[in-house]
Amino acid sequence: MRRISLVFGLMALAMGPAAAQSCPGHPDAIGTSRTITVDPSVLPQIGTMQYKTSLPLEDHEVVITFDDGPLPPYTSRILDVLAENCVKVDYFLVGEMAHAYPWLVRRIYNAGHVVGTHSLSHPLNFNRMDDSGIERQVDGGIAAVKTALGDPHAIAPFFRVPGLLRNTKVDSFLAMKSLAVWSADEVADDWHHGITPKQIVKLAINRIEAKGHRGVLLLHDIHPATALALPDLLKELKARGYHIVQAVPAGERPASVPEPIAKMRDGQSGSPHVMKASMSVEHAAKAKRAHRHHRRQLKHVVAQATDDDAIAKAVASRTKKAQTADSGANWFTWR
Repeated sequence: MRRISLVFGLMALAMGPAAAQSCPGHPDAIGTSRTITVDPSVLPQIGTMQYKTSLPLEDHEVVITFDDGPLPPYTSRILDVLAENCVKVDYFLVGEMAHAYPWLVRRIYNAGHVVGTHSLSHPLNFNRMDDSGIERQVDGGIAAVKTALGDPHAIAPFFRVPGLLRNTKVDSFLAMKSLAVWSADEVADDWHHGITPKQIVKLAINRIEAKGHRGVLLLHDIHPATALALPDLLKELKARGYHIVQAVPAGERPASVPEPIAKMRDGQSGSPHVMKASMSVEHAAKAKRAHRHHRRQLKHVVAQATDDDAIAKAVASRTKKAQTADSGANWFTWR
């Protein structure tokens, strides 16, 4: 483990840890202090919640990651907040959601964030699937995100298992695919029904502080409470002397991908006409079901992505209806 950390640390230093970037128009923003290059052949498994190794972060360094999206208007609002704070993060996108919102996938990438994958449909039986099921979920998710990006070189060889439901068979398949498999060092329970933005911030900070004042933080960009929590989380991290680090893949990536010709207003139905590669009938049907599922989540939210009042109403609605959060094994229920 020591040798791996040393070699990987030298690779990271080869990037040159940059001084904290200034953030035009937002002098109090936390910014992004540096990048770390992740090579799957050097560091194939990341996150001490499940693995023995994680990123070689220094004291008070945090890597922020988002799972399960994209989903308007929440992903859009989170991207606005990240831009306002000059923060670069890592996304792990679900293939069917990328297929439903390809313009949002391209916005994520063109904003400077790293795009990895999180399976095709986020099944919560991933650790019970046979070989063909695992292959379909991993390869199908990668294919869908590549298509949404419009450039196969834009995607990172980063993968996070849905629900973190891994086992030896899953680990072996992902190793064969030469993917860096991400778990996390800390979570903020932002998927729990009824959790408030203040609770998300408190949990995230407390767990980062308890884990050596550093780590890979896992959040979800599909929840209204997370969108509302993010500004305060970034402010609190800066106030406590933390620095944001972005993990990037080895090798060259395109500076940007083509913007879609037409965009869908957040919360509206319909699809922009930017998908050139066809998907199977089965995948298309699943994407439509996923779209309908998340449309139901938006019934209290107006179309504008930057409407904080509407997002706040969604949080209030969920809190009112929430029951005691389930602390069982299915941590990452796709809600």
